[in-house]
Amino acid sequence: MKMKLLFLTMITICAASVAVLPNHLAAAQKDKPAGLSTPDIDLVSATRVLDAAQKKAEEINCKMDIAVVDAGGNLKAFARMDGAWLGSVDIAIKKAKTSRFFDMPTGAIGELSQPGGPLYNIEVSNGGLITFPGGVPLKNAAGEVIGAIGVSGSTVENDHTCATAGAEAL
Repeated sequence: MKMKLLFLTMITICAASVAVLPNHLAAAQKDKPAGLSTPDIDLVSATRVLDAAQKKAEEINCKMDIAVVDAGGNLKAFARMDGAWLGSVDIAIKKAKTSRFFDMPTGAIGELSQPGGPLYNIEVSNGGLITFPGGVPLKNAAGEVIGAIGVSGSTVENDHTCATAGAEAL
């Protein structure tokens, strides 16, 4: 009998919570400051960034893996050029994520993460970061970070050159 009473009490509480939930959600939306949102890269822009990086890679005769992530660090667009290294797929994605997580080029993070530096060992955080050049934040016309690009497949200088070309396509 006690179990049945406990079960019925739990159902009543759950039903009451579900009935009140829409009111709390509405109140939360009402109290939300106007304009509080995170700008994000759209697919058309991500594709433009990807295409510009790929074009630069072709100009300098490199086969690259190119990743574009959104404002949340989630993969938005990706291209693996024919013949690009398989091992660079993960590196390109991690470069893009690293750049977005810290809103700076991965090469700048690498400078700060040297032994004795303020970010020493940061590359072992967040499930693994890449702290050498090839990741660049993507900004909208207002200067807000809306994603990032990561490129891998050649020297870090070439990777950075292609990533920068992609970023400049915005």
